[in-house]
Amino acid sequence: MLEMIKFKHTVFALPFALMGAFLAVRGLPSLRVFFWVVIAMFGARTAAMTFNRIVDRRFDAANPRTEKRAIPAGQVSLKESWLMVTVSAGCFFFACWMLNTAALLLAPFALSLTFIYSLTKRFTWLCHVVLGLALAFSPLGGWVAAAGSLSGYPWVLSLGVLFWVAGFDCIYACLDADFDRKAGLFSMPAFFGRTKAFRLAVFFHVLAFLFFILTGFVQGLNFIYYIGIVLTGSALFYQHIVVNPKDLSKIQVSFFSMNGFIALTLFVSTWLSLLTLH
Repeated sequence: MLEMIKFKHTVFALPFALMGAFLAVRGLPSLRVFFWVVIAMFGARTAAMTFNRIVDRRFDAANPRTEKRAIPAGQVSLKESWLMVTVSAGCFFFACWMLNTAALLLAPFALSLTFIYSLTKRFTWLCHVVLGLALAFSPLGGWVAAAGSLSGYPWVLSLGVLFWVAGFDCIYACLDADFDRKAGLFSMPAFFGRTKAFRLAVFFHVLAFLFFILTGFVQGLNFIYYIGIVLTGSALFYQHIVVNPKDLSKIQVSFFSMNGFIALTLFVSTWLSLLTLH
């Protein structure tokens, strides 16, 4: 079940949620806020990923790359999957309720967007941007969880997350470009071709890098944060070296290792920067 929902990929969103919470209080949030933010993120991620597996089950079964996923392989039933969506979504809303009213009011929009993303590949190649928008709620949600409102929120941080996610998802979608085209599904690689999709991914990552720099500026973070920015830029650059339109063999390094590193690096550098500002 955990393999089906790619539980480990929570590392993409959770560090940014915590980053938003840390920035909101200019330091370490209370243990209570920390705990419920983690629960909320795991709940939202699990509900969203399981919903994605449910609605894409027929495409997954027809795609040689994904035919062994839990639902098409018969390892997990639809009933069990829908139960997981319900329980996970319930945990998410309960965690938001335990945090504050603003977090609870924001919750339906955040979760609905993650569900909508799973359907966008059927009608628009902007699906990667929609996924980026969904994950851009992570730092925003963390901020609201700690501050109780959106007042003062650094919107450039969410823009950075949006384009960072859109870029790496565009690269990852190259694995299924041929299948998507034959199945009538939309993605940037399927619509524009792998070469142009890679160029768009570079553009998205340049924008993300600039917005992450601006985040440090508008939040008054010190040199430690910018060390993290240098490491982030290096990781983004490395992704575009090890993977190219003609050689996708190292795409797992690009998708998981480097992007997990980026999320954790930005969070830790933010935390240490805030710690040393006092």
